[in-house]
Amino acid sequence: QVQLVESGGGSVQAGGSLRLSCVASGDAYRRKCMGWFRQAPGAQREGVAHICFDGSNIHYADSVKGRFTISRDSTRNTLYLQMNSLKPEDSAMYYCAATEKGRVFLGGDEWYVPHQEYEYGNWGQGTQVTVSS
Repeated sequence: QVQLVESGGGSVQAGGSLRLSCVASGDAYRRKCMGWFRQAPGAQREGVAHICFDGSNIHYADSVKGRFTISRDSTRNTLYLQMNSLKPEDSAMYYCAATEKGRVFLGGDEWYVPHQEYEYGNWGQGTQVTVSS
């Protein structure tokens, strides 16, 4: 079992910043990779940023590259999402998620980081982010 508790959401104006936190507890082997997803009203849940702990490989959605940064503390109990230059289209419920799937070697120096919703089996309750124009 894995428990995930998010915090840090809120309301900001466009161009502002927020930092989301996710405190994890439970079986460490069930959270080899963790990440953030978001879901806006009427839209499907989408992956935002993901990280695997056995190599610190990271995957970002194209829409957040250069603006969002995912990180973790050294004890692997807290996951962060630093969100800068926020846009109104970033408004959504943000969910922390964990998976026992690890990274997959693709060849060369490339690794696949799980970032699809179906690959994650443990979810937090979510924290709301609202960005006004």
